[in-house]
Amino acid sequence: MAVKSIQKQITRWRVPLGFLLGLSSLVLATPQLWSLFLGLIPATVGILFRTWASGHLRKNECLATSGPYAYTRNPLYFGSFLLGTGFSLATGRPVLVVIFILFFLTVYWSVMRTEAEHMKHLFGDKYTRYAEDVPLFWPSLKPWPASVKAEFDPALYFRYREYRALIGMLAAIAFLAVRVYWPIWRF
Repeated sequence: MAVKSIQKQITRWRVPLGFLLGLSSLVLATPQLWSLFLGLIPATVGILFRTWASGHLRKNECLATSGPYAYTRNPLYFGSFLLGTGFSLATGRPVLVVIFILFFLTVYWSVMRTEAEHMKHLFGDKYTRYAEDVPLFWPSLKPWPASVKAEFDPALYFRYREYRALIGMLAAIAFLAVRVYWPIWRF
């Protein structure tokens, strides 16, 4: 029971802890023009992956297997991983990349496992078959053959307010770009 309790706490605190890590990274950042461009690559891929995923998800209504869900069971988290890694790279501080990756693996691995149990409870054998062939996190190169063919639904993107991740990414990159040319403080 202690493990379940810890997993519940991690799930509850993952977003506030992520914001705290992000704000700390902004304060500790020493960005350079090269680090901004290097970080923009995975961050942009990450935000696009999150966007794609949000247009195929109907939370707790049906098992999402279309779009990126045909390649990974957790495309939103995969997109977040790329986005966070890109942001960390953009700070110009390699130690922040390591801290982010350790944070992500520690927190989100537990969250993904907890959510997998929830999905199995909701969707039963259908989820079990899906989970047997589709990776938990890192996308497969080939889509799951039994995936549902569905178009991206922009209404879902707005329903889940995924545009906030885009706004956050643009604000963070803009802040780091300003810091490149006007380094207010250095740690």
